Amino acid sequence: MSNATYFVQECPTCGRRLQIRVEYLGKKVVCQHCRGYLVACDPASNRYGSYGSALIRRAEELLERSVREPVPSRLSRPR
Repeated sequence: MSNATYFVQECPTCGRRLQIRVEYLGKKVVCQHCRGYLVACDPASNRYGSYGSALIRRAEELLERSVREPVPSRLSRPR
């Protein structure tokens, strides 16, 4: 029986801490909780970059833009 080595990574979609086998480093994996996709990267080594923080940064940009430029409602069309 082999002993697998794991590292812990946070899912960028749901935030759950996942135990991921080291052989999956750099590969796309699926969170078993929310079914979100992520690239397995050990945050301690920063070997594959920080995909989660880029996703959060992009979400914050979109939220700020939506506050500055509200989307017109489809219900209030000029006649």
